[in-house]
Amino acid sequence: MAEPPRREEVRATHRAHGPGAAALAALAVLSGVPGCADRPVSPLPVRPPAPAATTVGAAAPPTTAAPAPAPSTAAPPGRSPAPPRSRTARPTASTSAALPSACLGAVRYDLVLADTELALLKSLCFATGGVLRIRGIGPGQVTVDREDLVSRSYEAGVVDIRFLRTGTVVVTIPQDGRAYPVTVVVV
Repeated sequence: MAEPPRREEVRATHRAHGPGAAALAALAVLSGVPGCADRPVSPLPVRPPAPAATTVGAAAPPTTAAPAPAPSTAAPPGRSPAPPRSRTARPTASTSAALPSACLGAVRYDLVLADTELALLKSLCFATGGVLRIRGIGPGQVTVDREDLVSRSYEAGVVDIRFLRTGTVVVTIPQDGRAYPVTVVVV
């Protein structure tokens, strides 16, 4: 078994090759590797948030997405700019794709049964992917009329109902010996 090099030998090797030899070797290896990609990237278009409605019944006109900024043609030093690519136009979203102002979007809505009067809660509106979280209920007590539109789970007194597809689901929640139906519209 060979002995490891002694401290004096290591120092002599470093003195012979110079202090920046390791950094120079790493730079030589990385100089042939491109930065992130072969072509420049541009940010994805973002739809601005819809203004909050002052009343539940008020319907605001649908907002349109802001136009995406033009991709930058400036290339990093040492590279030639990429030729512009032609793209096929995507079909524009119809007005039905915009959420109604009363819809909550794809969010989690917490419903704490100890703090909520279910007789006052008649309906909710979510985007696909939204979750209704019901706290303070036993297993198997909450029912839905359309199992094909939702995914349900229960853990430690909390029922999560995730709305997977568009449609209308009636969620029935028992409280104080009475069953309260909540109509959930999924857009």
